[in-house]
Amino acid sequence: MAMMPTSKMMPTSKMMPPAMQRLIKGGDRSMITMSDDNVMMKQVIETHNPDGREVDVKPLLRLVEDILNRATLNAGTVATMESQLSTENIEEKSYQASFNAMLDALSYIIDRISCELSVKALSGGEAHATTLSIFNMLNPFPWDAKLVLTLAAFAFNYGEFWLLAQIYSTNQLAKSMAILKQLPMIMEHSGVLKSRFDALNSLIQAMLKVTRCVVDLKELPSAYISGELPALSAAMAHVPTAVYWTIRSAVACASQITSLTSYGLEYITSTTEAWELSTLAHKLTNIYEHLQKQINICYQHIEENQHAETYQNLLNLLGAIHIDNMKILKALIYPKDDILPLVEGTTKKRVNIEVLRRRNVLLLISGLDISQDELAILEQIHSESKLHATRQEMHQYELVWIPVVDRSVQWTDPMQKHFEGLKSTMPWYTVIHPNLIDRAVIRLIKEKWHFRNKPILVVLDQQGREVCPNAIHMMWIWGSNAFPFTTLREEDLWKEETWRLELLVDGIDQTILNWIKEGKYIFLYGGDDIEWIHKFTVAARQVAQASKIPLEMVYVGKSNKREQVRRAIETISLEKLSYTWVDLTMVWFFWTRLESMLFSKIQLGKADESDPMMQQIKMLLSFDRAGGWAVLSKGSSITVNGHGTTVLQALQEYDQWKESVPTKGFDNAFGERHGNIHKATQPCCRFEFQSTAGRIPESIRCPECKRRMEKLTTFVCCHDEPVPSIYE
Repeated sequence: MAMMPTSKMMPTSKMMPPAMQRLIKGGDRSMITMSDDNVMMKQVIETHNPDGREVDVKPLLRLVEDILNRATLNAGTVATMESQLSTENIEEKSYQASFNAMLDALSYIIDRISCELSVKALSGGEAHATTLSIFNMLNPFPWDAKLVLTLAAFAFNYGEFWLLAQIYSTNQLAKSMAILKQLPMIMEHSGVLKSRFDALNSLIQAMLKVTRCVVDLKELPSAYISGELPALSAAMAHVPTAVYWTIRSAVACASQITSLTSYGLEYITSTTEAWELSTLAHKLTNIYEHLQKQINICYQHIEENQHAETYQNLLNLLGAIHIDNMKILKALIYPKDDILPLVEGTTKKRVNIEVLRRRNVLLLISGLDISQDELAILEQIHSESKLHATRQEMHQYELVWIPVVDRSVQWTDPMQKHFEGLKSTMPWYTVIHPNLIDRAVIRLIKEKWHFRNKPILVVLDQQGREVCPNAIHMMWIWGSNAFPFTTLREEDLWKEETWRLELLVDGIDQTILNWIKEGKYIFLYGGDDIEWIHKFTVAARQVAQASKIPLEMVYVGKSNKREQVRRAIETISLEKLSYTWVDLTMVWFFWTRLESMLFSKIQLGKADESDPMMQQIKMLLSFDRAGGWAVLSKGSSITVNGHGTTVLQALQEYDQWKESVPTKGFDNAFGERHGNIHKATQPCCRFEFQSTAGRIPESIRCPECKRRMEKLTTFVCCHDEPVPSIYE
């Protein structure tokens, strides 16, 4: 069992290590001088005389970090670490290739510093004087090189100490050398030395942190940051102080190891050194935190400048002429060639962007909150488009999902699971992960293509030119008939379109299309007020019976308030008030198509054209915001598009216009009565645009009074009070 020295075993003053001698003489002068930083730093600056040489210190720093991290062990766990380290191999060849030539030029100065650290520790040299001596040796080197070269010299001595400590029990040569350095005895008293080794380890880690900061400052790209930036100038002004105290700490650490191996047990009882190391570690930690704070500001500044440059390059790229679409697609999706960035929809295999070369590409851009309703309709239209196109055209078009997420939100396992679930259901190409999409690309998507949160579909031709900034609207309105989804095709489709019932319900319900062919009267109505629905359906049925006309009614819900619509559908079905869409996807698609008609016109810059069809669409959207409504058609021809109150009033006043039905026809007679009521009330419209809706017009005209609508929380005409948001 190891014995601690008794008071009789205490060494004489001549035998004492330097630190103990300084303590007995009245205190450690090396720590007293810490209060006079200005004087010390003036002396340090005077030693700095760089001759312009540049040293790539990063390979050497990696080696130093490897040595210190492997050597900086808790003394009480040396035996355990021996078995672990015996299985580790340092890849010497990888190191040698990067810095052998540099070491040939620097080994001499590293050796000189190493000797200085050992000799001054043994001779009791004052720490500040030793530190200045090292600075004088390094006077022609830049600050980062001074620091890394000193750490390399310290690592040489420190690594040798711990190498012997780790292998002396298994290697005879190491055992003999360890005995000379009294290592076995030191390890036997590792419990007593624990606090000192802990303090040593903490200081070494602080030294490495500060060194990385100094090297990082040197590595900042001058193309993206100027020395005039306050954060950079503040950090650079602090570098001499950081270098001084780090080298000063290396001197203190070297003194610890040298004293241990030179004085052995006589040194174990001293507590001064642990206090000195802790004080230095605290000071270096403060220096590190200050430097790292400034460096983080510098990194943010650099990132912003790089982001601005990348964004401008993207804009320039999109405005240039290319022989194919590869430059554009790589810039938008992933510019490097180190991975396969896409997943093919049917096989789910990873593929290269090259599969899209000279194809017309539809970029489906959305967040992870893209709904199953949207995906289901998109998949149906995508499949129909493939069938609708000729074999050659089909081969030339591909769809790619670009997932956009908020980079400020931490990516979690549930988000990853949800993303994988979405990706697995898509039959088209998908990006393997949202983090592949560069921040500048996300900015482009938001600013140029007006993406907010709702999915958009940007169409690029075979040369990467934008042929439609968002084809999602024409896809919702006309489905596969909108192929090939260009702006020119969108304009042509509107020229061919008229205000008819098929425009509102095409592609949703074949039953209604059959009624249209049969020439029936059809009431399309919506809202969530059950009382109004009761009154309207009963009145409409009574009027139809009295007029002896074939009337069908279809409840299409409301653009929001999904649960209220569900309850209304249940009531209507239970009481057999009219035909309903039990599948809420059909309700969603109806309103999505109707809103897409307005957004399509906005995108084309034609939302305020004197187009009767567009005015009717605006009115219908406005009626939905205000409550119930109804549209009456005879076959395909729409004769009435009215608010719930005016339509119901016209039906309830049937006795006042029934005499004109035989001569004018039911639709015209009802339309005339409703028109008179509508003129008397003179209602104006209001619109609300979701903040995630994309392109929102700066102004829009009221379809009733034709005046510019006032832009408040909603678009309001005639100073009506704004209603609560329709998007819940």
